[in-house]
Amino acid sequence: MPYTTPGALAAPTFRHRIKTRFAIAAALALMAVPAFAQQMPSSSLAGDSADAPAPVAHHTLPEAMSLSDRALLLATDMNRYLVPAAAAGEPMTELPAEEQGKIKTVLQRAMALLGTPYRWGGSDPNKGFDCSGLVGYVFRNALGIELPRVSREMAKTGELINDRAKLNAGDLVFFGRRGRVDHVGIYVGEGRFVHAPSRGKDVQVSELNGGYWGQKFIEARRVEGI
Repeated sequence: MPYTTPGALAAPTFRHRIKTRFAIAAALALMAVPAFAQQMPSSSLAGDSADAPAPVAHHTLPEAMSLSDRALLLATDMNRYLVPAAAAGEPMTELPAEEQGKIKTVLQRAMALLGTPYRWGGSDPNKGFDCSGLVGYVFRNALGIELPRVSREMAKTGELINDRAKLNAGDLVFFGRRGRVDHVGIYVGEGRFVHAPSRGKDVQVSELNGGYWGQKFIEARRVEGI
């Protein structure tokens, strides 16, 4: 579900965001989830810009909450995405165990980065991500899969998935205007995806099937190797 900061409150400091991200990772570790992230060199290539307004959220993460409360809330909710998909009855249940394991690894790595600040051209968890920088970092570190640097090139790789009903967790979801891709995220199941939205926002989970992102959805791709 989308995790957004109410517009009326001041944006958190970079240090606060980093503390939040480490608190989340610590909570995941307590659940025996290997949610660690290795630092990779920043790319010299310019990244993508989602150019998105603040999404309308049915659930928010109040900034007034303590770090421990925020971490517990996020970790509890993230666990819904990281458990075997059999409970949700999603298409992933039909996949071989090896592929399910790879998908779970991708989701673990992506969720561990919630709260990381957006940074145009960014591909480093200690400095920030743009949308394609986040996706590339996750697949590189989770599975050793190298993806193109920008979203419009990522949209040319893998198996095309036109029907949203056939999405599996771990698929790449692409967004844009007038048929031109300018944003990418990772589908996590239950009609939601994780992404780095735009300047002034952090890595978060958003709704795929409605609102702003539902209108901008163009296609999805299944990465070869998972």
